[in-house]
Amino acid sequence: MDIKEFVTTIPYNKIGIKDILSFEKTPRNMLIAVLIVAFLAMFVIGVATYLVHGHHAYNVTREHPWGLLIAVYIFFVVSSTGLCIVGSLGDVFGFKDYMMISKRAIFGSIVTILAGFAVIAFEIGHPVRMMIYNVLTPGLTSAIWWMGTLYGLYLTFMIIEFIFLLKNDMKMARYFGLTGLLVGLAAHSNLGGVFGFLNARTISNGVFYPTYFILTAFITGIYIAFIMMGFRYKLKFNEETRKMLVNLAKIQGLLISILIFFETWKMLTAIYGGMPNRADVAEHILTTWPFWVEVICGMLIPLFIILSSGGRNVIGMFWGSLIGMVGIFFMRYDLVHDTQLKPLQMMKIREYQLPPEWVHYFPSSTEIMISFGGLGLCLLLYWIGTKLFNLDADAHH
Repeated sequence: MDIKEFVTTIPYNKIGIKDILSFEKTPRNMLIAVLIVAFLAMFVIGVATYLVHGHHAYNVTREHPWGLLIAVYIFFVVSSTGLCIVGSLGDVFGFKDYMMISKRAIFGSIVTILAGFAVIAFEIGHPVRMMIYNVLTPGLTSAIWWMGTLYGLYLTFMIIEFIFLLKNDMKMARYFGLTGLLVGLAAHSNLGGVFGFLNARTISNGVFYPTYFILTAFITGIYIAFIMMGFRYKLKFNEETRKMLVNLAKIQGLLISILIFFETWKMLTAIYGGMPNRADVAEHILTTWPFWVEVICGMLIPLFIILSSGGRNVIGMFWGSLIGMVGIFFMRYDLVHDTQLKPLQMMKIREYQLPPEWVHYFPSSTEIMISFGGLGLCLLLYWIGTKLFNLDADAHH
């Protein structure tokens, strides 16, 4: 089979603008539609402002060079890797209960990483030049070069896997799915390495983040899986779907418990011994409200819902997952901001500069608009995908 024949035999539904705009006019759907339009409008305004003013439209500084767009990019690519792991449970590892979500999760992984690329494109400055010189002059010792290269390969494998899933060719889907999963895990742990390699930022430096990124990706993927299936079935789950979600909830309970264990020891080892630029930063983090939003919304509330019902309260977990995603966002924001809390100092403080204060940062309206625009783009692409492709395991759905 040649490439043209392969492409033309991909199953899809013929749709037009009218099909995309047609949906059940319930209050919930109308609210989501209005939000998508508003977010896309914000994206256009934010990008236009950036193109006119450049990085001056952002509130990043030399002391705080990584801002909201970096955090949102991480939020989307973490979501993508997590959905890839969830989707791989069925078509790669052969757990039949999870086959029903494989196509939906893999398509979600494609959509979320595209949204992440759309956001980071306006942080890089010259994305086209980056792609050219990424090939011509590879930086093999740069973690960020490996991150971009591996994520590009990961997206390619995810698209090919999704095509084979649509064609119901499970053998080839398994091959490309496994390859994509391995490349995605490598890319994602490497993204954690971008922070772990920061020798000058001792609060981040070390082996914690490469492992932490994989763990939180799986947690994020399960949260999104609950949200996807909740909207797909309007919270009226059949027995098969309920069984799958109960199993996912139990896995989620274990993962969140491990995450709490990880976070506790991270803070204890950071504070113990009073190491400058590490202990003081960790103590300051514990006094900030975004950290506690991360802990309460991203970990404690969903874990309480799971433990109180043994994972059987799948409707409660749908709402817990929505709350959890708020916590996951603050988890990414805190990761970026807290790394830069303590300004880098010269050796002789008294002669050259005043004693340091904590670095303050709040995103500009342009950063906020582009970030919301990324979410709007993600939701729009996913909505189009539900119309264009059959994302359910069975054709009769």
